[in-house]
Amino acid sequence: MTGFSLNDLERIVAERARSGDPSSWTAKLFTQGMERAAKKLGEEAVETVIAAVKGDKKDLVSESADLLYHWLVVLAVAGVPLSDVLAELEKRTGQSGIAEKASRS
Repeated sequence: MTGFSLNDLERIVAERARSGDPSSWTAKLFTQGMERAAKKLGEEAVETVIAAVKGDKKDLVSESADLLYHWLVVLAVAGVPLSDVLAELEKRTGQSGIAEKASRS
């Protein structure tokens, strides 16, 4: 099992975003802003769904990695730390998903 975590990836995204390296995809996404970063997230979400529906586990793993990366880029561009999302998820574990969803109405 790997010791790599989403926290590690969040740190790498932040470092590369600030690098200004013209060969860095992350730096390029940051420069292009939220609209471009969010569009890439959407594209990766669709590709992940397609891989899941096809039952292609190898592609599902690959597309999921792309999805998580682009999700963290969008969070970073928005200035939202991963810890905020994890805290929200932790808060939701104390109730059923049905009750939580109903409370949003």
